[in-house]
Amino acid sequence: MKNWDEVTLAPEFSEQGVDCYRLEGGDYLNEYYVVSEAETRKLLNVPEVVGYEVYRCLLQSTSQMLYYFKEQKKVTTANILSILRGALNYPLEESCYREHIRVHDISFLSSERVFEQDQIAGLAIKYSKLTMVPDSTLLIGDIIATGETLVHCLRYVTDFYREHGMRLRNIIIFTIGGTKGIDLLERLTLEFREFWPEFEGFIAVYYEGIFSTYEDKGVSGINLPGVDFYWKGGIVAPEFRRQTLSMRNPLFEKCVIYDGGARRYEIYEHVEEVLAFWKGLLERSGQIDKKALLDEKLGYPTPVSYEEWVHRNHYEKIKESRAKWLYKQEQGYIESLKDVEIREIAEERIQEFSSALHKYMI
Repeated sequence: MKNWDEVTLAPEFSEQGVDCYRLEGGDYLNEYYVVSEAETRKLLNVPEVVGYEVYRCLLQSTSQMLYYFKEQKKVTTANILSILRGALNYPLEESCYREHIRVHDISFLSSERVFEQDQIAGLAIKYSKLTMVPDSTLLIGDIIATGETLVHCLRYVTDFYREHGMRLRNIIIFTIGGTKGIDLLERLTLEFREFWPEFEGFIAVYYEGIFSTYEDKGVSGINLPGVDFYWKGGIVAPEFRRQTLSMRNPLFEKCVIYDGGARRYEIYEHVEEVLAFWKGLLERSGQIDKKALLDEKLGYPTPVSYEEWVHRNHYEKIKESRAKWLYKQEQGYIESLKDVEIREIAEERIQEFSSALHKYMI
């Protein structure tokens, strides 16, 4: 990724329980933020959060960020694009209402995979209800993993605007997403400015961190490449790191978010996915190198010096006393796992998860 090694996580503001950071040093065309708040931390650390709670957990941080953008005059007139169905997890309309931002209209798109002979052949817009608000801010909420769906939909929308001789001022995206999204948005900005020279660009808000996706099945042998989010190679909000490492088990979950759509709408599928992961981990526990798994989850080989830890986590702009405390917490977390077996963690999670969501089990 362009200049990723030079990027630092710089504190932007802390208001109403919401901590906001901005990426600095990457020489990017767009603005990238990481936002952390108690409810979003709970959502990403606790797969037991399902249904309406998924939406509710995103409300406070989304509202606070939209208030900030309104005060910065980066959003005045809004049009929401809902990419069905994942976008319905994001409380954009309610957040705009809370912050007195006028939403002129809501557009809907359904982008679905097209299969040929059991192979993915591309994407197709199966449903479209678009409206235009000239020179407006387009608001989007979506999970960005590969980003293919988002790119497909954005090109469809911008083509629609161009065909009618209109343009967008900028685009604000709220996402539980990965590092690939930054490269995609940088390329799209260059593309859009070829026909809209005045296009201000994208503003991307990542909840709790800019995560990476697995490139292979991981140390456990059961992760989904290109789909499952984890910390390695990404940037995690200090508050999220602190909460995750204050508990034993969350770091070892299959994915930061699992399938966001299933968590909200097909909860039984989400339950099956989580249990399948932990049962698979239990079955393979005797073959898995615990240190290699821990290093993978933390994102780097341990032990690691404080200076190297700061650089790998992009924490150069974080207050030193705070960073050192987090570093010591991480060392304590690693030490606490020395006498813990993967089997113990898997058995505990299976019992906890089954007890919490037994009503959804088939």
